[in-house]
Amino acid sequence: MRKYTFILPFFVFLSFNLTFAQSLPKNPDLWKAMSLANEYFMLKWSDVSKPIVRPDRTRPSNIWTRGVYYEGLMALYKLDQQKRYYDYAVAWGEAHKWGLRNGITTRNADDQCCGQTYIDLYLIDAKPERIHDIKASMDSLINSPKKDDWSWVDAIQMAMPVFAQLGVIYNDNRYFEKMYEMYMYTKTMHGDKGLYNAAEGLWWRDKDFDPPYVTPAGKNCYWSRGNGWVVAALVRVLDILPKDAPHREEYEKTYLEMMNALVPLQRTDGFWNVSLTDPTDFGGKELTGTSLFVYGMAWGINKGILDKKKFYPPVAKAIHAIMNNCIHPNGFLGYVQGTGKEPKDGQPVTYDKVPDFEDFGLGCFLLAGTEVYKMKR
Repeated sequence: MRKYTFILPFFVFLSFNLTFAQSLPKNPDLWKAMSLANEYFMLKWSDVSKPIVRPDRTRPSNIWTRGVYYEGLMALYKLDQQKRYYDYAVAWGEAHKWGLRNGITTRNADDQCCGQTYIDLYLIDAKPERIHDIKASMDSLINSPKKDDWSWVDAIQMAMPVFAQLGVIYNDNRYFEKMYEMYMYTKTMHGDKGLYNAAEGLWWRDKDFDPPYVTPAGKNCYWSRGNGWVVAALVRVLDILPKDAPHREEYEKTYLEMMNALVPLQRTDGFWNVSLTDPTDFGGKELTGTSLFVYGMAWGINKGILDKKKFYPPVAKAIHAIMNNCIHPNGFLGYVQGTGKEPKDGQPVTYDKVPDFEDFGLGCFLLAGTEVYKMKR
């Protein structure tokens, strides 16, 4: 088992002297925040093969929560190609023999999430073992008429980008078409009439939250992180797909609808509530959903898709909120809602509470931070 030893950077005991304003944090401050949080995690999980032990059961470290972390790490690596970041990711893949939890026959998107990083590493060094199992798993979906596997919106983020990556690598539209079929089934068929409410530009997490389910204030229940997963999926897919890829217009249309729906729901302190439309439904600061929305908005500004005048202030407000409120002096991230499917899960969400899994929260923050880092000051 390979272990890594790291030295905390010199700024570990520094505080971030940030002004809460409609301007972005300086890039050196943002970089320090991301590096500090990442160093904390790499120190804590120096053994990349170590299983994740929780009271209910023990899980291998190639589950979706760790996969999301590595998505963030690879985004960080693209900004600063430190060999130790690359080595840390490769060691993780090697520790699992580039395999998926539950093997290549799995249809579960959570099992396939790790494939996003496996493929990123394959694109750097095209060793066939890095892509073999994830390709075999996705091929099994392509070769099956079944298309209703993504019955919860988190699955869209876990697996859609894998289809997009493989479609580009192999120049094979079958991956794009199957991705579209499964996405549209989730959007228009699961639950009553699909999990997407076009009238409000937001997604129900799964069929359990379709009307007549409402929040305590009588509003539709839209879970922040669930919608964040869809935002991340659309961003990653649009970033991968060729400009002339089939169905690109559909993804971009929904992405724009969501971005416009999210702006008026932002809290005055820069965060979004875990229950997007009802602050009485476990309202409060929360990092993961907020980070994923920042990721989506910053990416859209960088690509020239979003109006900078409209979206720059929400991004600046939110990234300042995260940096001022969530990052401990040692790099631990507070205000991370643990795993679950709705606002009440993982509560209370506080500055000091350690969530059941720390990895995916960091991944969300790194995705947001790296995209903000690219924005023009």
